[in-house]
Amino acid sequence: MPLIEVTQNRYVSATIRLESETASLIDQYAAFVRGSADDVVDKALNYVFAKDREFQEYLKSPRSAKVVPSLRVRRAGTGDFREPASNGKRSAGGVEIRHEPAPKASVVPEDARSVLRTG
Repeated sequence: MPLIEVTQNRYVSATIRLESETASLIDQYAAFVRGSADDVVDKALNYVFAKDREFQEYLKSPRSAKVVPSLRVRRAGTGDFREPASNGKRSAGGVEIRHEPAPKASVVPEDARSVLRTG
């Protein structure tokens, strides 16, 4: 028996990153409950939020009202895209543009480099 019940609701679109294994498990669970991946993520998070007593206490605290949104949310059909404050990303016409720092190049001493020669 599934741990979550999936029903049809109204949603906003949000952009998140997942580990590839998590994404695969979401798809597998969606097939198992005969629902969508979106429904699985929504219901699973609501389940966790409801069961976490410490989080429920946090929600009642003044600190929870001061949280700066970090989820990238787009309202369906309106073209509105609420971008989190100061995260180095911006949207253009509904397309998310990411500006992430380039990875630092490793410095390898010249005498430590190896060369592979073929053919």
